Amino acid sequence: MLNNNTLDNLTIEQEHYSSSFDTPLRADAFAMDDDTKIELIAKHFKSIMQVLGLDLDDDSLKDTPTRVAKMYVKEIFSGLNPANKPVPTLFKNPFQYKQMLVERNIAVFSNCEHHFVPIVGKAHIAYISNGEVIGLSKLNRIVQYCSQRPQVQERLTMQIANMLKEALGTDDVAVIIDAHHHCVSSRGIRDANSSTLTAEYCGQFLIAETKNEFLKYIG
Repeated sequence: MLNNNTLDNLTIEQEHYSSSFDTPLRADAFAMDDDTKIELIAKHFKSIMQVLGLDLDDDSLKDTPTRVAKMYVKEIFSGLNPANKPVPTLFKNPFQYKQMLVERNIAVFSNCEHHFVPIVGKAHIAYISNGEVIGLSKLNRIVQYCSQRPQVQERLTMQIANMLKEALGTDDVAVIIDAHHHCVSSRGIRDANSSTLTAEYCGQFLIAETKNEFLKYIG
């Protein structure tokens, strides 16, 4: 387990950044509807399978191009479509709870944009209310929405934090992600034991005392 000092020293590697915190998309990214995207992806994926020498007349393989296309558009890359952005449900804070709220161990399922293989791990989120609180399930949905697109973990961490700040109307948020990258474990170095931690601290969480309280809660 990493200790607080290790987490405090987490830095974002600048060479992994794009020019902004947004996922790089073409201007015409949403010109096609989902059905057209599925049709085209299935066609291209069928060509890939043929190049690999697979027999597409086999009962087990013949529907794979369409299955993959639907999975890409409707599931694992559905976060590319802003129409799928979760709408936050905010509630008044009648108890005037002013301490941090922490949700731990939110499942992260994403895909590395360099090799299109899975990134799997956990996200830990905290925020301090500015007068309203968010439905707990919306925290999970924000993580899911940001994860369901080709990603690098550093950008994913910041996108979640930025969406939380937008939804909550406060800068007082923190996000830590601890994830395994299949581009490391299933290919290349084939290291199945390592994981990657990234962190984004904003507002009051930049204060050492508040940050350390958050780190204590997530263990």
